Amino acid sequence: MASDLFDSEQVTLDEAEGYLDSGVIADEETREQFSKLLAGYRKMIKQSRRLVRFSDRTEEKIKKAHGQIETQQAELQKAHETLSDQAEVLELNVRERTQDLAVAQKKLESLVDRGIALSVERDEDKLLEMILLAAKDLSNADGGTLYLREDENLCFEIMRNDSLDIAMGGTTGNDIPFPPVTMRDGKTGEPNHRNVASHAALAMETVVIDDAYESDEFDFSGTKAFDKQTGYRSQSFLTVPLMPRGGEVIGVLQLLNAKDMKTGKVIPFHAEVGGFVEALASQAAVALDNQRLIESQKQLLDSFIELIAGAIDSKSPYTGGHCARVPELAVMLTKAACEKTEGPFADFELTSDDEWREFRIGAWLHDCGKVTTPEYVVDKATKLETIYNRVHEIRMRFEVLWRDAEITYWKKRAEGGHDEDELMRDLAEAREKARDDFAFIAESNVGGEFMSDARLERIQEIAAQTWERNFDDRLGLSHEALLRAEDQPVQDLPCQENLLADKPEHIIPRAADPFAENPFGFRMDVPKNLYDYGEVYNLSIARGTLTEEERFKINDHIVQTIIMLNQLPLPKYLEKVPEYAGTHHETMIGNGYPRKLTRDEMSVPARIMAIADIFEALTASDRPYKKAKTLSEALKIMSFMRNDQHIDPDLFDLFLSSGAYQDYADRFLAPEQIDQVDIEQHMNAQ
Repeated sequence: MASDLFDSEQVTLDEAEGYLDSGVIADEETREQFSKLLAGYRKMIKQSRRLVRFSDRTEEKIKKAHGQIETQQAELQKAHETLSDQAEVLELNVRERTQDLAVAQKKLESLVDRGIALSVERDEDKLLEMILLAAKDLSNADGGTLYLREDENLCFEIMRNDSLDIAMGGTTGNDIPFPPVTMRDGKTGEPNHRNVASHAALAMETVVIDDAYESDEFDFSGTKAFDKQTGYRSQSFLTVPLMPRGGEVIGVLQLLNAKDMKTGKVIPFHAEVGGFVEALASQAAVALDNQRLIESQKQLLDSFIELIAGAIDSKSPYTGGHCARVPELAVMLTKAACEKTEGPFADFELTSDDEWREFRIGAWLHDCGKVTTPEYVVDKATKLETIYNRVHEIRMRFEVLWRDAEITYWKKRAEGGHDEDELMRDLAEAREKARDDFAFIAESNVGGEFMSDARLERIQEIAAQTWERNFDDRLGLSHEALLRAEDQPVQDLPCQENLLADKPEHIIPRAADPFAENPFGFRMDVPKNLYDYGEVYNLSIARGTLTEEERFKINDHIVQTIIMLNQLPLPKYLEKVPEYAGTHHETMIGNGYPRKLTRDEMSVPARIMAIADIFEALTASDRPYKKAKTLSEALKIMSFMRNDQHIDPDLFDLFLSSGAYQDYADRFLAPEQIDQVDIEQHMNAQ
C-alpha cells in the first residue's frame, strides 16, 4: 500500500532529525539548510499522504460507480428487452388496428356508396334486394331475410342463404312459401314478443343473438325445424327494424350467421358491425319509404287522371268510355312499334318505365280540355239544339199556323158568302203545307243530309211566313238575355213575327281574342262571335249539326288541353305529356289543328295518338248519335284518311300488320262489329 511506504519514509525522516539534533553537523548554515530540506520533504510526504488517501477514496468511488453502471446497464438491457417486446406488441396492435380501420373505412365507404345507390333505385324489388345484399356484405353474413310490414303482419319479401343456395322473392321470381310473421295474437290482440322479428318491430330496437340454440328469450322452434330439415345450423342473429323519418316501423332486416373473414367460421355479430347495419337499415328505411311515397304519389296522380278522364266521359253520353279506351289502343300500337327491328320504326323504342308512364298519362289526358266544352255543344245532336232541342218551339209555331187556318175557316163560314168546298180545300191545303213544311224543317234539323241550295232556299221561304205573337217575349228572361235584347225596340202587341228568325239576341259576342297572346303557336281561324243561336242560321248548316262557332268551341278542347297541361309543374320525365296529349287532331300535311303541324314536326307517339283516337271514335258503340262501325267499315274509312295524309301511312300499315286492330276489337267491340277484314287491300293503298 502507498501508506506503508509513507510510514517507512516517516521513520527515516525522524531518524534524520535525530541525527541533526545530535550535533553531528556543526555548521549552522548547513544545519539550517538540512533542516529546511527535511521540513519540505516532510511537507511533501504529508501532501502525498493526502493525495494517496484521496486516490484511495476515488478508487473506491470509481469501483462503486462501475458497479452502479454495471447494475444500470443490466437494468437498461432488461428495460430495452422489455421495451422491444412492448414495441413488437405495440407494432402488432397498430398493424391490427390499422387493418381494422381500413376495414371500417372500406365498410363506411361501402355504406355511403350503397346509401347513394339505394336513394336512386326506383324499382322496389331491386331496392329490397339491394338492401338485403348490402347488409349481408357489410356483416359478412351467410344469410338474411327482409320483411315488410302490412298492417299487423311482417311478410317475407326477400330471402337469401349462400350455404343453402337459397334465393327467393324480389326479382328472382321465386315465391317465398312461408306465412307472414304475426305481430299480434289474432284473438287476444296481445303483442308477439316471442318471435325475434316481431319483437324488433314492436320494441323498435335491434336484437343481437349470439347463439339461437342457447337463447331462451325468443322462440326459435321454427328455425330449429328448418335446420333439422336442411341440415343447417342457424346460430347468430342480427335483427334490425326499418324505421324511416316518421318513426313507424315499415319492415325488419334480419341477418343470419356472421362469418369470420379469415376462417369462415360462424361467429357472433360484433357491435361495430351492428352499428354499420343499423346505419344501412336507417338509410334503407328512408329509401324504401321515399320509394313508397313516390309510388303512392304516382298512384294518386294516376287515379286523379283517370278520375278526370272518367268525369269527361261521364259528362256526355256521347263520349262514354272514350278517354279510357284510347290509351289502351295507343299502348297496343306503341308496343308494336317498339318491337320492330327493321323498317321505319327500327330505331323507335320506349325503354324505361318513366317513358311508358309519360306516354300513358298523355293518352289518358288527351281530351282533358273537354272539361271546358259545354255539354250542349258536345252533345249537339240536332241543329236547333242548345240545352234543349228548340225544334219544339218551332213546332208550336206550326201548331199556331194550324189553328190559325182552322180559325180562318170557321170565321169565313160564319161570315157566309164563301164557297164551303173552297174553304175546306183551303183549310186542307194550309194544314198540308204546315205539316209538310214542318216535316222539312224537322228533317233539316237532324242534319243527316247535305243542305243543297234548293233546300236552303226553301228554309228561307218557310222562315218568311209569319205568325201572330200576343205575349211579351222579354218576360222571364235572364239578366244576360235582357242585355242582349235591350238594343232592339219593344214591339207593340199583338205583332207579326217570322216563323223562323235570326234575331240580334241570338248572337253571343266574343269577349276577347283567344289567341291575342299565343305562346304555343295556335293557328286556327277564330269566328267573330262566341255563339250564334239564330234559327235560320243553324238550320242552314250545310253538313252535320254544328255551326262555325260551335265547331271552333269543340276544337278548342285541344287548345285548352295544351294550355292546361303546360301550366302544370310537370317533372322532366313527364315533359312530353302535353305533346302526346295535344297533337291527335293534327295531320301529316299541316291542315289539322290547333297548330297545323306536319308529320316531321310530330313524334311517333304523337302520331300514334291520332290513329287511336280516330279508330276508337269510329268503332265506339256507346254513342247515341251514330251507329258503331264494323271493323271493315272503320278500316276502310281510315284507309281513305291515310291516302289523304290525315294519318301516318307507316303507322296505319303497322296498325294492320301487327294485328293491334284485332286485339282491340276482341277486347272492346261488340261481336256483331267484328267482321272479316282483308288487310292487304288497305295496306300501302294509294
